[in-house]
Amino acid sequence: MSLRNIAIIAHVDHGKTTLVDALFRQSGMVRDNQRVEERAMDSGELERERGITILAKCTSVTWRNTKINIVDTPGHADFGGEVERILSMVDGAVLLVDAAEGPLPQTKFVVSKALDLGLRPIVIINKVDRGDARPQEVLDEVFDMFDALGADEHQLDFPVLYAVGRDGWAVKDLEKDTGVNLTPLFDLVVSHVPSPKHDTEAPFAMLATTLEADPYLGRILTGRISTGRAKVNMPIKVLDIDGKKLEDGRVTKLLAFRGLERIPVDSADAGDIVAIAGLAEATVAHTICAPEVNEPLPSRPVDPPTLAMTFSVNDSPLGGREGKKVTSRQIGERLFSEAEGNVAIKVSESEGKDAFEVAGRGELQLGVLIEIMRREGFELSVSRPRVLYKTGENGKREEPIEDVVIDVDEEYAGAVVEAMSGRKAEMQGLKPSGGGKVRISFLAPSRGLIGYHGQFLTDTRGTGIMNRLYHGYAPHKGAIATRREGVLISNSDGESVAYALFNLLDRGPQFIPSGVKVYRGMIIGEHTRDNDLEVNPIKGKQLTNIRASGKDDAIKLAPPRLMSLEEALAYIQDDELVEVTPSSIRLRKQYLDPNDRKKMARKADAA
Repeated sequence: MSLRNIAIIAHVDHGKTTLVDALFRQSGMVRDNQRVEERAMDSGELERERGITILAKCTSVTWRNTKINIVDTPGHADFGGEVERILSMVDGAVLLVDAAEGPLPQTKFVVSKALDLGLRPIVIINKVDRGDARPQEVLDEVFDMFDALGADEHQLDFPVLYAVGRDGWAVKDLEKDTGVNLTPLFDLVVSHVPSPKHDTEAPFAMLATTLEADPYLGRILTGRISTGRAKVNMPIKVLDIDGKKLEDGRVTKLLAFRGLERIPVDSADAGDIVAIAGLAEATVAHTICAPEVNEPLPSRPVDPPTLAMTFSVNDSPLGGREGKKVTSRQIGERLFSEAEGNVAIKVSESEGKDAFEVAGRGELQLGVLIEIMRREGFELSVSRPRVLYKTGENGKREEPIEDVVIDVDEEYAGAVVEAMSGRKAEMQGLKPSGGGKVRISFLAPSRGLIGYHGQFLTDTRGTGIMNRLYHGYAPHKGAIATRREGVLISNSDGESVAYALFNLLDRGPQFIPSGVKVYRGMIIGEHTRDNDLEVNPIKGKQLTNIRASGKDDAIKLAPPRLMSLEEALAYIQDDELVEVTPSSIRLRKQYLDPNDRKKMARKADAA
């Protein structure tokens, strides 16, 4: 049986995972009467909730006499580290582009990585059944993108299919052919993608590209066998990227991908994608090989992190009441284990050994990590995201810059341009994109975009779409105005009372309802002015024999502004924290005592 290894790459929400569902069914890997979840490859709980792919996953289908290993990759820029690793495992790529939206920043990112590796992508113009589809214009844009990224003449001569992944059909000619099934795609993969090089005579060697933990098998490392043959119980060793031996071991379990399942096999040859269990220290980018191999396989460097946050113990008065994992040791072990399998995340310990700096690609990536940890029972305090600066060749400070592409109705374009200008963004282009919308592209500093998404949705009445991608480092752009409003801070410990909250309505919108526990230094609302204000949310009405409890009208409170985790991280300032527990998300000041806050403010002014 011949073999093909391909990755499916695209911008977020362009239909990768839905297309894989159709490939499953039409290849016979799934019975017609078998119940399979929609977007079967998005197996994680968060992936299903958010409708995005977070982790790259391997699967395989069989088409006639060819086994096709397929890797479904994330489409969001924050998880680009997954894409970079995975592309080194495959010999071809299927690029999906939305027939209406066309190439977007993440499309450019994944294509540039594929072209650098010498892959010759197959282009699929997907969702051609959309009312605003413009397949021919999008095809021209894809060609221009390939050309701008330095594609050679073979890569520019890419095959094209037009498809509706949801309905499971693809055609070569949109006008002449009738969409029936995905046979044109299967045939094109077999004919266009080269089969992997088979060198079964050389000693076994494999580069680990993904890592996961299994409660029964331990560490499971997935990768493509570069040379030789892997067999169960064969002796192996692990080399790091410098060629230093880390450990010896045996292949206790060898797993191959068959549809949605991993099945044990006795052996696998060069070119196949497999998972290996039996090692205690090996991780991503390490070479797993036979004992006689001394040279590690080359691994590609990953783009550096651009944002960092501080994770620390939840030391609030309510700490330890809702979570099971609350110590700095438990938090540190979890973060370092995450960094082992996710090369786009860097973790370092603070000088005081009581906090951890976690650096990543963006707010979404770090927000997903925090959400996963709180669901695992962790309690922690998290600081505001901050960008990572570096010193340029001329000795001046540089900051990360992002490509931002915004699709918005024409009537809101002015508000978006004004807001982005205030955040030191430079407009690169503005053009109509059909249907009364315009596409505006910017180069913007990453720190200017922190917390902007909420304002963006407000400015565009929820109709705008913003896509971001790391562009590179550039000279520092200067000061950027941040949140103008102050906050309402509780000055007492206790339980919030409706009477007290009602009397605070004039001070600004509130973040908590009545009947919840509050503590001194906790943020309970937003002040209408630019200064912070300490208030008492637990003050009850004084009752006497003259002033009875039922004499006044019933109190009616406005609904509180409840924040999601991402909204809370975007809202806080440098002197504030987000308290995260399995059942609550609270905002608080870093220093709960008002005297400590004044003392630190004076120190900051003096500095």
